[in-house]
Amino acid sequence: MKKIFAVVAAVAVFAFGMATNVNAQKEAAPAAEAIEVAEAEQATEAVEAAEPAEGVEAVETEEEVAEEGMHQTLKTKFIEGGAFFMSLVVFCLIFGLAFCIERIIYLSLSTVNTNKLLKELDEAWDKGGVEAAMEVCRNTRGPVASIFYQGLSRYTEGVDVVEKTVASYGSVQLGLLEKNLSWISLFIALAPMLGFMGTVIGMIEAFDKIQQAGDISATVVAGGIKVALLTTLLGLIVAIILQIFYNYILSRIDAMTNEMEDSSISLLDIVVKHSK
Repeated sequence: MKKIFAVVAAVAVFAFGMATNVNAQKEAAPAAEAIEVAEAEQATEAVEAAEPAEGVEAVETEEEVAEEGMHQTLKTKFIEGGAFFMSLVVFCLIFGLAFCIERIIYLSLSTVNTNKLLKELDEAWDKGGVEAAMEVCRNTRGPVASIFYQGLSRYTEGVDVVEKTVASYGSVQLGLLEKNLSWISLFIALAPMLGFMGTVIGMIEAFDKIQQAGDISATVVAGGIKVALLTTLLGLIVAIILQIFYNYILSRIDAMTNEMEDSSISLLDIVVKHSK
């Protein structure tokens, strides 16, 4: 009886162990599947994250290749056009831009709020007289303040003298504003002229080659004309760039000239007011 009970107990224990293992395996299977799915999703996300990076690198590589190709093309065309005349045209561009930048900086530093200046001048005159008004002009930069200072310095000689002084010194300041514009005009005219000269010389060389060959070859003619026209193209581009800057500078000077004239009239009104 005890043996039978022991056998039954052993079988029960074995069956219980088998059932436990089966349940553990069933519970572990979904967990393993979940881990595999999670790993697959992470791998997919990594691939997706890597693809844009590779795409960005590809785009950057294409841009670098394009920039290098453009740089090489410009270098080749520069050499084909003839280094001497192409260099002269480039020098026109460099010096012309230098004068343009200098004028733009000068005009920017010469700009002042004339309404504010007139208000400060009037207030200072009320408090300290003409000397205080001249001190305000002395501490303000720009051609307008210089004109005001010169006019107020002749205040004791009468309003008519102040008016003539303002008009005369206004012409002086206008000349300072237009300084170096003649050099910009020179480079605007010189750049295409040098380009045309290079083109003419290139055409002469092309015809010399045709004469030496003793036959009109399409390759010789087309190649010579193409090289000759490169200098003209560069000269026209330089002239266009400098002309844009030149017209912008002229517009700034015209605006400042009108501002000086209007403010001069306002200054005379202040002078008349304080003369009474």
